[in-house]
Amino acid sequence: MAASPRGAATAIPSARPASGAIIDDVTQPSRNLDTSPEIERRQVESWRQMSAAQKAATVTGLTRAAYAMTAAGVRQRYPDASPREHFLRVAVIALGPDLARLAYPDAAAVISG
Repeated sequence: MAASPRGAATAIPSARPASGAIIDDVTQPSRNLDTSPEIERRQVESWRQMSAAQKAATVTGLTRAAYAMTAAGVRQRYPDASPREHFLRVAVIALGPDLARLAYPDAAAVISG
């Protein structure tokens, strides 16, 4: 409450709208060029309703899928390479060349440049 010119208390308007959002009526740019705004809105709402454990499981599954696709791509590009070379090439992609070289010194053999 703030004091009015006559000394009576007046309510200070809340910065938060009735919806509880910090900023109301802000239009977010679309995150997906191939998804309708309605479907995107429903997807975001479903993420908001997920528990932390559900979100963690989703992220874990997506991470595993990305790693599996990366490994498959390396095996396809280097079919005659050893399993160790495949591993090192995936490490270079996932970690970047500097960190891969620190973690696996023999990765230097597969890093170009």
